[in-house]
Amino acid sequence: MPLFCRHNRFAADCPICSKDAEPAVAQSGVRRGTRATPARRSRQAAAAPQVRGPYAAAGPYQHEGTSYEVRLERVPGGLRLAEWSGEELRRRAPVLPAGDLAALLAGAAEKGILAEGDFARIAAGHGDPVSRGRSGELREELRVEALEGDLVRIGRWLYRPGTDRWELQEAPPMLPAARYAEAFAGLSGQPEE
Repeated sequence: MPLFCRHNRFAADCPICSKDAEPAVAQSGVRRGTRATPARRSRQAAAAPQVRGPYAAAGPYQHEGTSYEVRLERVPGGLRLAEWSGEELRRRAPVLPAGDLAALLAGAAEKGILAEGDFARIAAGHGDPVSRGRSGELREELRVEALEGDLVRIGRWLYRPGTDRWELQEAPPMLPAARYAEAFAGLSGQPEE
């Protein structure tokens, strides 16, 4: 019996194909999934997905009495820039000193998280510290914004049709590496004041 069925599922988990395979599955000792109880579902939803891939870190920093570090890490589908407090992923757009951003990016290039071409693009600099994207009518931007003092926030902003306003997504941005390279290249291309 093949591992995947024609419905692009595990053959044992497919409700259509597994009807014929029930005796074989029962004999192999493989258990079918059970429904999660509401309490179990909430524990699963509360736990942040842990990715143990390569990452570069900057920090530690303090915010509202909590110590955290900012990590640029490789995750399935691209890169995630996030604040981590111990083993907990913080659900907000990451904030760090502007001077530490360059060291974070250099560390990411050294560890192979950023490709040489992307790092060269960042170093060369250009225009806006924004990377624009679109999905149908939904527009979104990855922005590197200057905050009070010497801080920068790297956040994803959404513009939904009909709202006439941009909304900051209070979540770590997770995008392809080229999008980060485009936004960070714009930051390094800004004139010194």
